[in-house]
Amino acid sequence: MAARYRSSRHPPPRHEHSHPIPYPNLEMPLQVSGSQYEPLAWSNVAGWSADDHLAAYKAFRTSCKPIAAQQGAPADSKALGSSLRDPCRIAKGLALSDGVKAKDFFEQNFVPLRISRLGEDAGFVTGYYEPVLDGSRTQTDVYNVPVYRRPSNLFVRGKTQNSVGLPNGGAVYRKIGRRKLVPYYDRGQIEDGAIAGRGLEICWLKSQTDLLFAQIQGSARIKLEDGITLRINYDAHNGYPYTPVGRVLIDRGIIPKDQMSMQKIREWMEQNPDGAKDLRRQNRSFVFFREVPLSDKDEAVGAQGVPLTPGRSIAVDKALHVYGTPFFIAGELPIESEQSKTPFHRLMIAQDTGSAIVGPARADLYFGAGAEAGKVSGRLRHNMQFVMLVPRGLDPVARGHKLPLPDERPSAKIAKLFPQTEPPKDKPAAKAADVPTAGIARSAVKDSGNSAARNPAAKDVAPATPAATTPVAQAAPVAEPVPLPVARPDIPQPEKRRFRRYRHYRDQ
Repeated sequence: MAARYRSSRHPPPRHEHSHPIPYPNLEMPLQVSGSQYEPLAWSNVAGWSADDHLAAYKAFRTSCKPIAAQQGAPADSKALGSSLRDPCRIAKGLALSDGVKAKDFFEQNFVPLRISRLGEDAGFVTGYYEPVLDGSRTQTDVYNVPVYRRPSNLFVRGKTQNSVGLPNGGAVYRKIGRRKLVPYYDRGQIEDGAIAGRGLEICWLKSQTDLLFAQIQGSARIKLEDGITLRINYDAHNGYPYTPVGRVLIDRGIIPKDQMSMQKIREWMEQNPDGAKDLRRQNRSFVFFREVPLSDKDEAVGAQGVPLTPGRSIAVDKALHVYGTPFFIAGELPIESEQSKTPFHRLMIAQDTGSAIVGPARADLYFGAGAEAGKVSGRLRHNMQFVMLVPRGLDPVARGHKLPLPDERPSAKIAKLFPQTEPPKDKPAAKAADVPTAGIARSAVKDSGNSAARNPAAKDVAPATPAATTPVAQAAPVAEPVPLPVARPDIPQPEKRRFRRYRHYRDQ
C-alpha cells in the first residue's frame, strides 16, 4: 500500500522526446515500386473512345471469377491489393452485351493513371503466342527431342511436389538424399542427358529449336502422329535466369537490332546447327511442362489460372501488379506487316506473367495460337503508352488530399546565407582563408565600393587586389563560413524547495 501511495504521489518522469511528430504517419496514395504515374481524365486518354470495350469487358469478367471468390487479405502486398474485388463483384452480376455500357462500366469503377518506369516517358511491349508443333508419343528417328515434365528431385522452398505451377523465378535446388541441396542442372547438362531415362518424357519433338520456342512461349500445341492434339503448359523451371537468345545474336553482330524477330532467330538456328547449340546454351534456363486437358478450341491458360483471350490478354510483372488489372496500351505496332505502323489503342487485361517481363510498364501481348500469331508477336519490340486503370477506392487524387503539405522552402536570402555545398570527397576541403573563391573576391570589391560611397575619403585608397584563385577553388568553390550563433546567456535558476519526506506507518 505504501508503494502504491508513493507511485500515485510521484508519477514517473516524462521522456524528453514525447512531443508529437511533425507529420502524421499516413499511407501514400499508391505505391508501385520504381514507377511514376500521372492521373488523367478519360477525355485525355488517346484512343479510349474508339476501342471495343465489350471485348475488354468479357476478358475482364474472365479474370473476375477467381478475384471475386477471394476471401481475406491477399498473400502478398501490392499497390492494388484486394481493391479489384469491388468492381469484379459488380461485373459478376452484369452480363453486358453493349459496348457503350461496357465503356460506362470502366469509367464509373476505375480512374486512369498514365504509368511508366521512373525517369522514362513510355513503356515497352513484346508479343507471345502458342506454337503449334509436330510431335510423337514415342521416340523415333525423326522425333528424338524429349519434352520433360517436372522431375521429382526438383525442390523449391515453400512448395511441395503437389503444387501446380512453381514460380518462374527464384532459387531451385536438386535434392540429393534427404537433406543435401545443390543447384539444379542447367540447359546444357539436360540436353546432354542428365535426366534422360527416368520416365519424364511427355512427348518427343523434331528439334531443340522447337523445344526452345515452346519454352520461351510457356505453352504449346503438339500435333501427334495419330491426329490428336496434346496441350502442354509451363510447370517449373530449373532456377537459372532467362537469357534472351536474340540479345546474344545482337551483341555478336549476327542480326541487327532493327531486324530482330523470332523468325530471324529460327532461320539462323536452322542454317547454323553448331552455332545454334552454343546459342541455346547461353540461355541456361530450362522449362518443364505438364499436360493440360484442353481441346483445340480452348485457349491457353495463363498464370492467373484462366483462359487467355487473343488480343486482350497480357503478361505483366507479377511482383508489381495484380492479375485482372486493366491496362490501356496505345501506340503503333507492325501488325499487318514488318514495316507497317498499325494504330493500336486497346484495353488489355493482366492475366499472365513471364520471367522476362520486369517493370511497371512492361507487357507481353498475347496473339493466340499458330504460325500467323507467331509472325505478328515475333516482330514486336516497341515503346508504347501505358494507362493503368485503378479502382476508384484507390483514387490517388482523392487520397492525396489527406496528405500533409511539406514545410515551405526557405527564401532566396536564407538559401544564400546558408549554402548547402559540400567539399569534394576525393580532395581534402581547403580552408577558406587559404583558398578564396572568385565569388568572395567579387564580394570584397563590391563591399569596398560600398564603403567608398559611404566614406568619400576612402576613394583615394587603392582597392585591394583580389588573391589569385587556385585550381582547387576553381574546381570546387568553397562557401563563406557561416558564423556560429552567440551563446545564450546564463539565466539564474531559482532554487528548488526541498520537501522532507515522511514515512507513513500503519497503526499496529
